[in-house]
Amino acid sequence: MDPEEIQASGNPVEVLRRKGGDYTDNFPVVPNEQTNWLDEQRAVTETVSLANLSHHMTSLRVTGPDARDLLRDLSVNSFENFEVGRAKQLVMCNPNGHIIGDGPMLRVDDEEYYSAGMLSANWVRYNLETGDYDATVETEPRTSAHEGDPEKFVFQVQGPNARDVLEQVTDADLDSIPFYHFEEIDLAGVDTLAVGHGMSTEFGFEFIGPYEHADEVREAIVEAGQDYGLEQLGSKAYHTLSVKLGWVPPGVPPIYNVEEMSDYREWLDADSREATYSIDGSFVSDDISEYYMDPIELGYEKLISFDHDYVGREALEEKVEDPDRTLVSLAWDEEDVIDVYASLFRDGETKKFMDLPRIAWGRANYDEVLHGDELIGLSHSRSYEYDAGTIISLCSIDVEHSEPGTEVTLVWGEEDSPNPKVERHEQTEIRATVGEVPYSPDQRKGE
Repeated sequence: MDPEEIQASGNPVEVLRRKGGDYTDNFPVVPNEQTNWLDEQRAVTETVSLANLSHHMTSLRVTGPDARDLLRDLSVNSFENFEVGRAKQLVMCNPNGHIIGDGPMLRVDDEEYYSAGMLSANWVRYNLETGDYDATVETEPRTSAHEGDPEKFVFQVQGPNARDVLEQVTDADLDSIPFYHFEEIDLAGVDTLAVGHGMSTEFGFEFIGPYEHADEVREAIVEAGQDYGLEQLGSKAYHTLSVKLGWVPPGVPPIYNVEEMSDYREWLDADSREATYSIDGSFVSDDISEYYMDPIELGYEKLISFDHDYVGREALEEKVEDPDRTLVSLAWDEEDVIDVYASLFRDGETKKFMDLPRIAWGRANYDEVLHGDELIGLSHSRSYEYDAGTIISLCSIDVEHSEPGTEVTLVWGEEDSPNPKVERHEQTEIRATVGEVPYSPDQRKGE
């Protein structure tokens, strides 16, 4: 179904709850496991990891005299001090201040901007086509959505031993490249952009280069990492990294039941990212707008600027003035998690199964978080983290309950789910403790 058909159904929530499957389906070409997900996940924090992100993201290139104006008109970020060689995590909203998508954007030239993975790429294309901009927008979907190889390889090398490994394949001084800056370097004999960025909190870099050299660069990194415990990440291990980092996918696209978004909704097709969303979790509402999220509750308040006009600015000014929710991490109680698995071996109804490591059958997760009987937040991305020894999730929580150490309760399981992926079970409650975001210190920034 395309977004207009979902809207016409009269109940977008029911349609999105009915969808959903294996989250690893969204990660083409790269296998679920290169060796086994547990050793791969351990390598990220104990030795060094190599993640191949070349195939599952939509790239976006914006060029021309009005490239900056187009992106600036859509982004909450300030474009001051956005010179060539810098990157910004661009955040884009609808007129109501709800987030449409985000992603790291590199300014590679005076009139050229490039992102290897931008969740709001369709929104940029739409505004170019319907606006008055002297610019060109090029997008490249994930590998499974087009013929041939991608234009660029995208590799991330991170972990305590990353510096030792990278010294074997480049003479560049990577320590001189600050966080969210980039330089062109020689990486294993290939001209490559080295970006101070990565989806783990560990030290490392993202490398972007011509795909025809992907195999030789990857093989050189793997060979250099043999003595340093390098593991290549499969999709299962990779999908757990964003949880500790504190990045939440923007969730349900805020295009339904919003009059200002009707033209965009009609413009989208059935294969678009916006049309393929699905939701799971214990939170159920007939009002689709209750699934929309704003940049503040996703931890992006510090990126919001009011030094220019952009879509959603007026709404965000009100939200920043008096925010309802903020982003925290939740550490789930180990005994309560064990009890969920123990129910499989006891008489009586079982609890909802947790398929490790990333626990998801919808693309966006929404679990109720309570304080007593009061709904105080929604828990999103959830995964088992080996170094934490339990399940960690990210939670948009009422500001008054956001203090680290606060004890809350998460409702686990779904009543009357229309999704055949969800087996019969009984709901249960899991105790959880509020923590900071990121969950562990961000070594990418030298913290």
